[in-house]
Amino acid sequence: MGISNFPAALQPIIQQGFLDREFQSALHSRLGYRAVADREEFSVGIGETLTKTRAGLKPSVTVPLAAATNTNLDNGLTPGSYGVEQYTITLNHYAATMDLNMVTSRVGIASQFLLNAAINGEQAARSLDELARNALFPAYFAGNTRVRVTLSSAGPAVAVDDIRGFTTAFVNGVQVAVGAGNPLTVTVGANAYTLTGAVADGSNVSTAPGGVSGVLTFASSVTVADATLNNTVSAATGSSVVRPNSRTNTAQILASDQLDMACLLNAVAVLRQNAVPEIDGAYNCYLDPISARQLFGDSAFRQLFTGATSTNQVFKRGMVNDFLGLRFVPTTEAYVTANPAVAGGLIRRPIVCGKGALIEGDFAGMATADVAPKDSIVAIVDGVAMVTREPIDRLQQIIAQSWYWIGGFCTPSDTTTNPATIPTATNASFKRAVMVEHAG
Repeated sequence: MGISNFPAALQPIIQQGFLDREFQSALHSRLGYRAVADREEFSVGIGETLTKTRAGLKPSVTVPLAAATNTNLDNGLTPGSYGVEQYTITLNHYAATMDLNMVTSRVGIASQFLLNAAINGEQAARSLDELARNALFPAYFAGNTRVRVTLSSAGPAVAVDDIRGFTTAFVNGVQVAVGAGNPLTVTVGANAYTLTGAVADGSNVSTAPGGVSGVLTFASSVTVADATLNNTVSAATGSSVVRPNSRTNTAQILASDQLDMACLLNAVAVLRQNAVPEIDGAYNCYLDPISARQLFGDSAFRQLFTGATSTNQVFKRGMVNDFLGLRFVPTTEAYVTANPAVAGGLIRRPIVCGKGALIEGDFAGMATADVAPKDSIVAIVDGVAMVTREPIDRLQQIIAQSWYWIGGFCTPSDTTTNPATIPTATNASFKRAVMVEHAG
């Protein structure tokens, strides 16, 4: 397909690259979640799923070698090893298209061709950002839920709002289904129990974004006092979630539990406990405009800028930039849901991310010669393919403008980072981000 096959009115636009620039401008919209992903190229000819292995560290050695045991061929040493863990990226194909009739577009007051390109670009950017968000959040909801129905009497089965993080446990870096041979320690209410199974409900009634309601089964009976409606249920390997006023689950959040500086500093502290690398010198915090407004209303936050509000960029621009180890990224894609315990209330969820919190796999074959021949109009912009097809209808009037992306997102775990290798580390399976829940 050559440019010569397009209507004469469009040939100068394509040749001068105006269309590419229009598409790129739209892709740079301020969405945010995709920006935290480390991009990796998914090579051609290796299938649709790629599993990568990450090596852990060996524990520190703080005990000197005893002279009495420093004998024989092994010098009294016992060979050790390091742990490994794996994460998997699966390729999927995403695409959209729209048609342009060159005859009817002539009545417009602006170039419909460029407008379509801009709209396609915005759709592509928003779609990939939501895919990134949808891959990031489930891992950081994992292992944190609440009792959904109070037990009538002590028993091993407890209905919970969300079973994510309770269905599998990591064994040698690989996720294995929880069972009698692979149990998981879970705290219900005030006591710890041994989890041996989790089953999703036939009809999902979870109130968490993307949540899966279900029943957890334990090796022993759970008391009624522990399995009471809205009591907290947390896995030993559950992700860290920060809430105002020490609330331990979503249903405990009151209308007065708004975002403040203490919540965000606590999130930063958890990331630093786990030695999570920063992103260009700071952690990225993705939050919606209401969360940002609450932060500016926090007295501790305002006190830091007393006497400097007229000149400080924090107040002039209405956002924080590289402040106290945080870089704020406003987004309109943040999860906002109804408060399960407060009528008319909302729950908002900023998330603080460090480097490596998300992995993006881009298929390397999107623009190869057999997919996009040299005379075709295919441009790769920020990893997304923009395709403009010549008119092939009977009247040669209808042009197709499309985009596609072949790739996937995944959230890598850090189970090999634990108190044996980093003394301050938590036991969470996923450590590179911390979600904050607050009233909104």
